[in-house]
Amino acid sequence: MIQSAIHRLLLRRHFWRYATFGEIAELYTARMLRMTGNAMIATFVAIYMLKNGYPLHFIAGYYAMYFAFKALVSWPSASLVARIGPKHSMLIANIVSIPSLIAFSFLDDIGIWALAAYTICQGTSMTLYGIAHLVDFSKVKHDEHAGKEIGYMNIIDKIAAGISPLIGGLIAWLVSPQVTLWVAAVLLIFAALPLLRTAEPVMLGQKLDFRGFPWRQTWRSICAELAIGVDNTTVMVIWPLFLAVVVFAGAGDEVYAQIGALSAITVFVGLFVSHMYGVIIDRNKGRELLHYTTIAKAFTHMLRPFVMTPISAVLTNVVNETAAAGYAMAFMRGMFDLADRTGHRIVYLLMIELAMNLGGVFISLVMFTALAVTTNAQVALGATFFVAGLTAFLIMTARFPLYRRGV
Repeated sequence: MIQSAIHRLLLRRHFWRYATFGEIAELYTARMLRMTGNAMIATFVAIYMLKNGYPLHFIAGYYAMYFAFKALVSWPSASLVARIGPKHSMLIANIVSIPSLIAFSFLDDIGIWALAAYTICQGTSMTLYGIAHLVDFSKVKHDEHAGKEIGYMNIIDKIAAGISPLIGGLIAWLVSPQVTLWVAAVLLIFAALPLLRTAEPVMLGQKLDFRGFPWRQTWRSICAELAIGVDNTTVMVIWPLFLAVVVFAGAGDEVYAQIGALSAITVFVGLFVSHMYGVIIDRNKGRELLHYTTIAKAFTHMLRPFVMTPISAVLTNVVNETAAAGYAMAFMRGMFDLADRTGHRIVYLLMIELAMNLGGVFISLVMFTALAVTTNAQVALGATFFVAGLTAFLIMTARFPLYRRGV
């Protein structure tokens, strides 16, 4: 049902280059189910650890190791994508993620072993899926309509990422957090099914080859991706912890539903701005969109320490979503164009994934250091937000050829 609805939407509005409408509908369907499953638990993993008695400095150190592990598996993940293709890789990523969610649901019982299983399985799954999805989408997108196509992909992501935290939060509050993890695991099983019927968009049996890779053309965007990794970790890990410790201090399991509701509000903002930003990008204004929304994003992070009430948290989420959708879509459009130009698509996207995870390591270590300096969690997290805001300006340093020539 979901796939047929997406198919009808794409048939009227999309003009794809290397894929049929049915194949793209399957790609979107798999993406929506995958994002729904991941978003249902991603926001709550750190909070679940906090509620189970793990101190903030332990959580910060854990995430530094988690992202370091993801960086380490970037190379073998990209090698697998090159060998078997992105869609088969996404299928494997979904399957590998399932035991991580089941293991994490037993955190109360097996402790550190649950974290180890989650790190290995989920870290591998997220890295493999991230590279595979970028390779797949960058290959099938149409040059003249890429902005709109990225807009629709962003809408799919926002529907999943906006609604599923609320659903997951309600399940965690009314039933138990463990059940949320099990439901997410079931969704990942269904997310794998559409990928069984799709053909690969790239040549199989490739090997990673750095010979002739255009470092001078790509290094700025790779460095900018470090800042995007910082931003993603700040929003998905550090911000929920701040809400749990400061804004909703003293709350019990209802904190899952409260934070889920805050996340759900942004879905309406994401749906509205994604299509609008897609049109702006296709009208050759991607560079301006990237710069202005990056500035807004940086200042949003710097204002987070002053959020004390649920209302101000809602407003922060709305501004954050408006800015994040803009810079992410503009950056992705330039990144996909550069991937086409390099002649080393998978190698370039490997470096992008590696840089993003190193950004996660960096901001996690900043949080760990701040918590070592002061025992005041609000001050430590506030300082981390300020560093994240300063780092966000690095996103503007990306120099994509697409935007330099004004196309």
